[in-house]
Amino acid sequence: MKRMGMIFRAKANKALDRAEDPRETLDYSYQKQLELLQKVRRGVADVATSRKRLELQLTELQKKSATYEDQGRKALALGREDLAREALSRRAALQQQVTDLETQHTQLQGEEEKLTLASQRLQAKVDAFRTKKETIKATYTAAQAQTQIGEAFSGISEEMGDVGMAIQRAEDKTEQLRARAGALDELIASGALDDPTGMAKDDIQAELDRLSGGSDVELELQRMKAELAGGSAPQAIEGGQGGQSQQQAQPQDTPRFDKQ
Repeated sequence: MKRMGMIFRAKANKALDRAEDPRETLDYSYQKQLELLQKVRRGVADVATSRKRLELQLTELQKKSATYEDQGRKALALGREDLAREALSRRAALQQQVTDLETQHTQLQGEEEKLTLASQRLQAKVDAFRTKKETIKATYTAAQAQTQIGEAFSGISEEMGDVGMAIQRAEDKTEQLRARAGALDELIASGALDDPTGMAKDDIQAELDRLSGGSDVELELQRMKAELAGGSAPQAIEGGQGGQSQQQAQPQDTPRFDKQ
């Protein structure tokens, strides 16, 4: 089972490797960096908002502190030392709150500065990654196109390989048919095979057949003439028209059958 699992993981990894497009991976990484940068910026904005809120509270407390101090002065001027003491006591309580808020303000301001610096650095890294990403994508695309062109010219690509195999099969079948046709022609010409159409006879055989057919017609014609003249039909024609004149001159002679 452990071996089967290893084989399955190896095949799955190989399949994923074939399906992976580095350009898509780079775009995905860039998108994740943008999301992280956006989170950092939101953090900076939240800290800045808190800092601004503390500043508003400090301003309000400082105003109240100033008011208590003014009221204490007036009460002391009117001889109301008790009121002046109360006003100063309230002012002292507010001053403690102001001190606490100022401490928080200082901390938030420092945190804001750190986050702002981190955001700027991250922005620079994201910009650099974007430039590198586009460069790698362009280089990969060019290399991929060059590889495809090279495979097309060399015929080693899958599509060109199929085309080449189809051409090779067509050429093989053509050569096979040509060889078969040539072999049949040779067999018919040698007489090993009969040609039912009678079109495969050579010129000599055709001439012999024509002469044989012509002689039979001449013999039949002479026989018919001899019967009409009261004689026998000749068995052979000697020398064309000369032979015909000799037979007409001797109609009563008994024809001779020469053995050839």
